[in-house]
This record gives sequence, C-alpha cells and structure tokens, in this order.
Amino acid sequence: MDLHTLEQFLVVARLEHLSRAATELRVAQPSLSRTVARLEAELGTPLFDRCGRMRLNAAGRLFRDHVERALGELNAGRRAVAEATCNGVGGVRLAAETFLTVTGPLTAFKRAHPDVDVELHQMAATDMHRALRAHEVDLCVASQPIPGAGLDSVHLHDEPVWLAVPPEHPLTSRASVRIDELRDEPFVISRPGHWQRRLLDQLFAARNLSPRIVCEGDEPAATSMLVSAGMGLSLVPDVARLADVSAPGSWLRVEDPGCVRTLTLHRAAGSRWPSAVRLMHTALTTWAWGGTS
Repeated sequence: MDLHTLEQFLVVARLEHLSRAATELRVAQPSLSRTVARLEAELGTPLFDRCGRMRLNAAGRLFRDHVERALGELNAGRRAVAEATCNGVGGVRLAAETFLTVTGPLTAFKRAHPDVDVELHQMAATDMHRALRAHEVDLCVASQPIPGAGLDSVHLHDEPVWLAVPPEHPLTSRASVRIDELRDEPFVISRPGHWQRRLLDQLFAARNLSPRIVCEGDEPAATSMLVSAGMGLSLVPDVARLADVSAPGSWLRVEDPGCVRTLTLHRAAGSRWPSAVRLMHTALTTWAWGGTS
C-alpha cells in the first residue's frame, strides 16, 4: 500500500466512477481498476458496491476518512518543513462559496502582509469539510452549516439578505414585503446546495409554501441581469447589494428575522497551523464585517 495507490483511491472514492476517475488521474481505466482491486485484496474487504453504479460502501467510507486524514497530515508536514527551512511565513489557502464575500478582508490582509502567498478556492459548502480534513485548504468561509466533526468554527457575521425586484415591478414602491405575498412571484435563484437557494426554500417551507422558480443558475452577475430584465425576483446579500450600485430595480426588506446570511469561518481542529494561516484567521475574525452593511 503506497501513497500513489491511496491518492488514486481517494479520487475514485470522491467520484464513485472509474472512467471519470481515470480521466482525472490521466491513467488507463483497466490499470486503475486493478489498483483498486489490489487495495481491496490487501485490506481483505470490498470498498465499493458494484451493483449497477459504483458506490463507496461502509468499509470504503471508513477507510476514506482515515486516508484523507493521513495524507492531509503528510501534506501539512511538508508545508511545515518548507516554512521552517525557508524562514518565512509561507502561504495560506482560503476557500469560499463566493469571493465577493471576502474581498474586503483580503484587500486589507494583502496590504498588511504583501509577502504572504494567498491561494483562493471557490467551493460549495458541501465540499468544505472533506477539503479541510484532507488539508487541501486551510480555512473556509461558509454561508451555511458544514456537516461533520473535527472542525474549529468561529461565527463572523450575520448579514441582511434583501429581495431584488425588477424595475417597474408593482413591489418597487414598497420598503418591505412578507413571504406569503411572494407565493406567485417568479424567482431567479441559485441551484440546490447553494446558500441562497437553501434560504429561499427555508423561508417558504416555514409557511408551507414552495417558491416558483423560473431559473436556476450559478452566475451571480447573470442573475442580477435576469432580475433587471424582469425575469423574476431574487435574494441578494447585503455585500452584493452595496457593490452593485448601478443595477436598476429595488431591494426590499423581507419581513422575516430569518432572512439573513450567517458567515462562519472553519478550520480543521487539532492541526498545527502555519504562520500564514494564523495571520489570515486573525484577519478574518477581527475584520469589521458589520461595517460592510
């Protein structure tokens, strides 16, 4: 059992598909299949169920968790040695669902620490726990809960979320609106898994309603343009509302105390954090988040 085998196993475990894993790893599929089979033989148990689609089984999930932690610690060790031998602070890898959220503190951080390398990763919240555990990233700023144990989490900010309304819409003269008034309104919103979609679904479900969604997408700029074009309404975080001062239409307050975005900073618990990670963690937790509202 070597590191190369374990790294390949993690890709297969993540994708649960031999062909796609082979393409990502740039190896022949038969060779990858033999690697997985040898690993299962060495462990004495199958790691995948192969009835129809390939699925990671209970033993595979257990083994994957240990492999991710082990390889993550090795990567952390390499970085620690590099930092110590280079007599520098090293770099930091930060993940966020959207970079607009962290633009302010990042600008201040780079001004204060120009020699620190900052590597940014745009990532869904559902992928953050695995990435932290595997030490693929050092810090994550999330807008929704990250399931899983072994994280050190700090609350950053509760940000108002507004209703974006197209120009000339009947609601543009209003300052606020109730959710039950929106039951028949079309919405342009992000796909399931994103925090805006999760918030919209929660607000409507609390009243036994379902939102009328006419467009799902992953492009915030396109969403803003579609709202401006009259395609529908959307939910907009305060930071985006303030940044998009030229957008036509109106932003209404939603009459629900739960219409907020909660920003939380996560890192893997129990790890030795390089100097750059500690500096970034301090910068994010001491940033005047409320000042952007």
